[in-house]
Formats: sequence, structure tokens, C-alpha cells
Amino acid sequence: MTPADLSRCVVRAVRCAVADGELAAGAAAPERVVVERTRPGGVGDYATPVAFQVAKAAGCPPRDVAGVLARRLGAEPGIERVEITGAGFLNFVLPAPSAPAVIADAVRRGTVIRDVAVRSVCADEGGAGLRESVVRGSVSRILHVQGATESAAPPVPLPAALPAAPSADLPVVAPVARRDGDVVARYGADAARWAMLAVPARETPSFCDLLLVQGEASEVFRVRYAHARSRALLRNAARLGFRPEPGDVDDAPALLRLLADHPLVLEAAAYHRAPERLTRHLVELADALLDFQYRVLPQGDEKPSAAHRARLALAEAAGTVLAGGLALLGMDAPERL
Repeated sequence: MTPADLSRCVVRAVRCAVADGELAAGAAAPERVVVERTRPGGVGDYATPVAFQVAKAAGCPPRDVAGVLARRLGAEPGIERVEITGAGFLNFVLPAPSAPAVIADAVRRGTVIRDVAVRSVCADEGGAGLRESVVRGSVSRILHVQGATESAAPPVPLPAALPAAPSADLPVVAPVARRDGDVVARYGADAARWAMLAVPARETPSFCDLLLVQGEASEVFRVRYAHARSRALLRNAARLGFRPEPGDVDDAPALLRLLADHPLVLEAAAYHRAPERLTRHLVELADALLDFQYRVLPQGDEKPSAAHRARLALAEAAGTVLAGGLALLGMDAPERL
């Protein structure tokens, strides 16, 4: 079971519990459940507050709802353990992800996300202020791709207004401070956009000369550079006569975990109207890929092997996800830097 499967599994458990009378008939299951990586010091691998969403309509405390769901989910194949913490948080332990499955899913999803985000008509301009337009445009794209990643169907036109979310509509967006002046002219469109999206909408974005740095001190540069490196690895591998082929990769657990978590990050970013969750994830993914890149190609007299092909496929998947993430932010993903 992948983390994305877990979210759907929780929704199904709520529906089945209502159908079987274990939860009150009014306790309708939410269309989407936010499942996130457990915070440091927490229990298990992933957690969800779904019991709090269902408890009021069910007419019982969240912990009782969590108990009903925990019994059902504990019997699901692919879930090793379910625990309840606090007033009703569900915590899950999953088996280690299968590298081939994670790689294949990441490439599929990343390709769909990039194509849909690029083709979507979602202007970041108009009557609203610059920051509000940028945030609203990114949130709209993130919301739009949630359905598109479930199938390869052509995307439908974006709605004129943001659809309602279980949490809240887009919060008040703090504008760019007047003292920062014309940030697009000073820092460039992509760097300015990154700064506007890297902090919660309610906070005033900060701009500094690090945005102009073409080096590791700049987060936006690292993300775009990591994508370019993934494409360079593919070009260099082609010169050596081999192509990516998904397989087991046992020396990149952090990169695999980040790829497996990407669908959950997008769901949480959509639910909370929070593009900054995506920017943070892209930085972590880029850093993991940049650390991993040196193990991808054969060294010295080595001949390309199945291990090299599997590592190349992992690097390709990470690059594809980075490109899709940048497109959701309204940014370019260059092939070369």
C-alpha cells in the first residue's frame, strides 16, 4: 500500500463503518482525507485527524470514531499497524515502499501534473494584487490536478472560482511590502514567485539577494538545478548506451520516501490552500536527488548494470516530480542550467 492508497483506504473505511451501522448514518465520509507524514516524535509513519472530521455528525467523541476505524484499517492488507493517539488521531505504520512501484507511479503522476498545469488556463494577473494573483493561481492549479492524476483523461477547464474546501476558502493574502518595490524586475519572475509562495499566504513574503544567487544557498536555484541534473543524467546515460528501468534501489531511502509522499503533500496543499507545503517538499526532494546523483552513472571502468538502470529511473522520476511541482507554482523547469 502506498501513502496515496492509504488516504483512499481511510475514506472507504468511514463509508463502510456507516453502511454497517458502526457509525451513525449522518456521519458521511469526506471526499478526501488528509494523511500526512508523522511529525518528529510522533507515532508511526503517517497520521490523519479524520476522526475529528466525522465525530460531530457521528454524535460521539473522536476517540470512539478512531477506535471503529482503527479496527477496520488494522485488517487492511498493506497496513502493518494502526494506533490511536491523543483525542483521536489515527497513526499508521506501512511496509517499506517498493522502489519499482514508487518510481512508476511518480513518473505517471509527475507527467500528468506537469502537462495539466502547463495547459491549464489559470491567469496570475488581473484585478487582484500581485501576491494574491500568484497564490490564487498556484492554489487553483494544485486543486485542478487532484482529479487529473487519478486518470489520464483530458483535463476539464478550470472553474472561474476556487471550489470550496473542507477547511476554508483561500485565506487573506498578505501583499508584497511596499518597501520591496518591483520584485519581478529586481529578482526575475520565477525567483519572485518562489518567494511569494514559500511562506503561508497570511505572512508577508521576504525578498533578499539570495534569490539572485546561482548556487546552493538559494532554494529556488537548487530545485531547478536538481531537475536539470536529472535530465543531464539521462543524456549522459544515453551516451553510455543505457536507459532507465525501474527496479529495486536500496541506497536511496530518503529519496524514495519523498517520492512516495508527494501525492499526500499535494492533497494537504490543496486541502489547506497552502502552496508553501509544496515548496518545502520540492526543496527536500531536490536536496535528496542532488545527494544521490553521484551514484547513478557507472564510475571508471564500470559497465552499466541493472542497478545503474534502476538508479537512473529513480533520478528520472524525481526530476519529473520536480518539473510537475514547479509547473504547479507557475515556474519553468529548465533542461539545462
